[in-house]
Amino acid sequence: MLYTSTTGTGKDLVLLHGWGFNADLFNTLIEKYQNQYRITKIDLPGHGRSEDVAGGMDEWCDEIIKILPKNPILLGWSLGGLLAINIATKIQLSRLILIASSPNFVQNKNWTYGIDADNFRQFSNTLELNLAKGLKRFVSLQTKDKSQLKSLNQSIDTLPASTMALNQGLDILLTTDLSDQLLALKIDKKVILGNKDALIPRKIQTWYQLNNIQTLMLDTGHLPFLDNEFSL
Repeated sequence: MLYTSTTGTGKDLVLLHGWGFNADLFNTLIEKYQNQYRITKIDLPGHGRSEDVAGGMDEWCDEIIKILPKNPILLGWSLGGLLAINIATKIQLSRLILIASSPNFVQNKNWTYGIDADNFRQFSNTLELNLAKGLKRFVSLQTKDKSQLKSLNQSIDTLPASTMALNQGLDILLTTDLSDQLLALKIDKKVILGNKDALIPRKIQTWYQLNNIQTLMLDTGHLPFLDNEFSL
């Protein structure tokens, strides 16, 4: 069973977080927009307060779909963006918003907009050696807001992801290519990137724009929604 929490009034907006974190990462964003949207945050399988779900991306997405409101705006950050694209191929959404995300995180001979697979594994292996410490260090590089950092660090300490979920999520990030599926979607799409993001190369902005996907580049790292300039 997946953890979910809903607050606010307005059109339904659903938030999907990334690898290793939990939905409390979005608390500042929720406070900012809860008077404009009815916002649902979800802990991904095996993350935070959610139970593990066997299988891979499709099984994860099927569980998420069970608790989604009808025709929502779906926002996915990082790994959550991949899941959001896959969900959009399965059910009707009113809008898809990708934050610091890509339909394919890893570069290959046909895709130059990702990062090197070995570098990605090295990054994830370093985090897994001490997940809480690694995630805190990662967040500290993204924001200098002391109140944000305190809240996020508490959440990281109290709501760790399971080893099973970390391995599943890493496999999704390393093996998934949804570029064709994203381009085939006939819904409104928006992408928000950070020009200092070490995981999503900024040159992917060119690919998004060439394919007529609205794209905004902020002067941030991998957590653009923590920046004061962020706007849905």
